[in-house]
Amino acid sequence: MKRRIAVICGVFALIVVLVSLALTQVQLSAIRNPGKIETFLATQAKRFLISRDSRTGIPPAPDNRQANIEEGETLYGTECGMCHGADGHSLTDNGRWMYPRASDLTSDNVQQYSDRELFWIIKNGIRFSGMPGFAKTESDEHIWNLVSYIRTLRKEK
Repeated sequence: MKRRIAVICGVFALIVVLVSLALTQVQLSAIRNPGKIETFLATQAKRFLISRDSRTGIPPAPDNRQANIEEGETLYGTECGMCHGADGHSLTDNGRWMYPRASDLTSDNVQQYSDRELFWIIKNGIRFSGMPGFAKTESDEHIWNLVSYIRTLRKEK
């Protein structure tokens, strides 16, 4: 019994030390880029929450994908290009000076999201970032059009 308590206390102390070290790496300034630990933890938390929240309540995607892409391109120019850039990765001043920075939509990090996850992000936004939710200004069909268009964006080589 004493050994079990000692092990539990040791594990708890190790967790406290690791969390304390991680917190010393977090900066409030939006000017400096975050450290590796902060970036890793924030990315993992964001991925988990988006994956969890996008499992339900997402309407099916419309069938005519080509028409969706064309409509999505028009919407992208008015709704998204002001931060993510016209090509999805050349950030504008708006997107460059946000914290966190506006995502490079051509990056593997973004393109690895499922269509349902991208739909959820566009519809709901991401709290504590510059990504607004469009649920109150755009229909589900328009949001699906944006998802279809984002899938066509490619990195420049």
